[in-house]
Amino acid sequence: MTEKTRRAVVLGAGGAGLAAVLTACASYDTTATQAEQAPAQGQEPAGEQTSGAPHKKKQQKKARALADVNEIPTGGGKVFEREKIVVTQPVEGEFKAFTAVCTHAGCTVASVSNGTINCPCHGSKFKIEDGSVARGPAGAPLEEKKISVDGDTIRLA
Repeated sequence: MTEKTRRAVVLGAGGAGLAAVLTACASYDTTATQAEQAPAQGQEPAGEQTSGAPHKKKQQKKARALADVNEIPTGGGKVFEREKIVVTQPVEGEFKAFTAVCTHAGCTVASVSNGTINCPCHGSKFKIEDGSVARGPAGAPLEEKKISVDGDTIRLA
């Protein structure tokens, strides 16, 4: 019985290692050619110009759309679990964003209701106006995140 257990452990560990290697290989970007990856010495990479000054991107990346303003209720908010962001609208037309990670134990907050951002793990509540603690056990406020409102779209800054 012990021999079968050892084999299972060894095979399991080998399988996990193989899975890690395959995952790493699957995420490797093979779309660039060798010429794009490593330009010849003294040459600039394709698409860049030599000016003697440090290279700067010509275009500033536009912030990613997070939500439509109509999705965020006045006096409430919405949790964006994937982005780990919670967006609130304390008063009509004023939008705030905070990390959705509770400062007590690192759980993701789950809801916004009755003027608070609510963590399901231990009952911490944070004020929608400023992310400050409304009820513990959390002892620190939620970190504020930068957003912008572009027309009817809320974007992560």
